[in-house]
Amino acid sequence: MNIKHHLDEATLVSYTAGSMSQAMALVVACHISMCPVCRDRVHDSEAIGGMLLESLNPAPVSDDSLAQILACLDEEPDLNTQLEAKRVETSIAKNKQWLATHSDIPRPLDDYIGDSLENVEWKRIVPGVYYHDLPCKTERRGASRLLRIAPGKAMLPHSHDGNELTLILRGSYTDEIGRFTAGDIADLDNEIQHQPLVDSSEDCICLIATDAPLKFSTLLGKIVQPMTGF
Repeated sequence: MNIKHHLDEATLVSYTAGSMSQAMALVVACHISMCPVCRDRVHDSEAIGGMLLESLNPAPVSDDSLAQILACLDEEPDLNTQLEAKRVETSIAKNKQWLATHSDIPRPLDDYIGDSLENVEWKRIVPGVYYHDLPCKTERRGASRLLRIAPGKAMLPHSHDGNELTLILRGSYTDEIGRFTAGDIADLDNEIQHQPLVDSSEDCICLIATDAPLKFSTLLGKIVQPMTGF
């Protein structure tokens, strides 16, 4: 696997600090499981963060600290919320290992869809373009989903109101930024406008997370947006 497109430094810092949404963190974790370069960068970022923490002076502890902690425990969210958070943490924690089979499913993703892309239930947007929503929390009405586009087909042209992460799992596409193949990630902000065109002989399947709705520039895009949640 020859990965040429990597994560932005700010994205890596946000991931290491744990300040990302569940949806964005899943895409980052999947890319890291596939990309040794970004995996090493995460390790370096974690090491720097650890050294910074060690250099901090300890904060003074008040006499009623124990009582405050016990009071906070009484206000903990319900068990289902805790179990969901734990499941997400477990999935993300697997990001250092690439699934040791012939599957093209990154290890953090197999908890959501299993170990094969062949079993995904797709919904059609337009002929040749399909999506599958994932149960990940997003910000500001963003989306977390798989996208499948047939050879020779293109995504509708769009820009972004926020950030978009797109990880290629199978196939390839070309857009205004360059060519993206399996393992590559497009780390885009609101300054980018593009129209990915599939240039592989097989369907291009991507894992996508956005933190805000896309901004389509064509009438068709604006028509299908309310129906698809993009």
